[in-house]
Amino acid sequence: MFDVYITRSGKFLPNEKVTNDEMEGILGKIDDTASKARRIVLRNNGIKTRYYAMDKDGNITHNNAELTNLAIEQMYDEDFTKDDVELLSVGTSSPDNLFPSHASMVHGLMKNHSIELNSSSGVCCAGMNALKFGYLSIKSGNTNNAVCTGSERSSTWMLSDKFENEIINLKKLEEQPVIAFKKDFLRWMLSDGAGALLLENKPGNDVSLKIEWMEAYSFAHELEACMYAGGDKLEDGTLKPWQDYKPQEWLTQSVFSVKQDVKLLDKYVIEKGADCTKNALEKNGVKPEEIDYLLPHVSSHFFVEKLDAAYKERGLDIPVEKWFMNLSEVGNVGAASIYLMIEELMHSGKLKKGQKILAVVPESGRFSYAFAYMTVC
Repeated sequence: MFDVYITRSGKFLPNEKVTNDEMEGILGKIDDTASKARRIVLRNNGIKTRYYAMDKDGNITHNNAELTNLAIEQMYDEDFTKDDVELLSVGTSSPDNLFPSHASMVHGLMKNHSIELNSSSGVCCAGMNALKFGYLSIKSGNTNNAVCTGSERSSTWMLSDKFENEIINLKKLEEQPVIAFKKDFLRWMLSDGAGALLLENKPGNDVSLKIEWMEAYSFAHELEACMYAGGDKLEDGTLKPWQDYKPQEWLTQSVFSVKQDVKLLDKYVIEKGADCTKNALEKNGVKPEEIDYLLPHVSSHFFVEKLDAAYKERGLDIPVEKWFMNLSEVGNVGAASIYLMIEELMHSGKLKKGQKILAVVPESGRFSYAFAYMTVC
């Protein structure tokens, strides 16, 4: 078995920063009415700026595959070019197409040579699953390197015109034309962007991170879906897939909009995540005090205090001063968030050899969690 190192990192955040006051002007008002949820959500999530793959007039500038390829290109130089890539492993919850795979579409833009591909689907853990595939490939000797990515283009899902037919339908039924909170609040949470990491079987010349271990957990066997798209939840908690709806219902019921059951989220996401963190550390013999940097992917600063309290209840005292986050500046970029945190930390000048980093990624899709423990080299 070979050691695995993150030797390079890259990112691409499209266009100019979008402030809280500019968001609704770009995404649009549903039924020409200002959102009642927007200020509440933004006050709680602590996000100040984010990026959209649209200009401020609403014109689309990049698709997901382009965002991903542009992040990868940040890692190229004379010592490592696109022709050196052996494996491309990508993760996203917002691919441009149902198929071909996201990896195929990115590879089509790379225009290098025949390589192995892997596409990981899901929500936030898709990026970590892509990373683990690359990690295991190098660990086993299958490849000498792997380019792993996490990316999202969520903004176009949040445009007001995606909900217009639902509003028309509600008005015909003489109901209050208000989009459910489970749909509206996500419009103010999600951002666009991509991050990339190069994994190799030897450390690089600059700062490298040795991946000591990775762990993952799922609770889909006991919990129903919390965050979903391309379907809708029935009264019994099951999801009705988009293929089972009539085409006109895709529009009138906003079947493809992103939805989240906030009650389930609040009840389980912190508790299950804290339990998993404790299990992962105990399994691998790591004590909380050994961690120098904790990289928690949280969708909102609303959860920071709750997560800290849940950790302490389980004997995991990792002071918030050790937490490294960039949510307020780049927003919640789903599967790309952990990549953007690692990239920023690697380029921060703060890291010292021997320091330990724990990356923690929850996914509320059906409650999954992924972890990576790294040593600075």
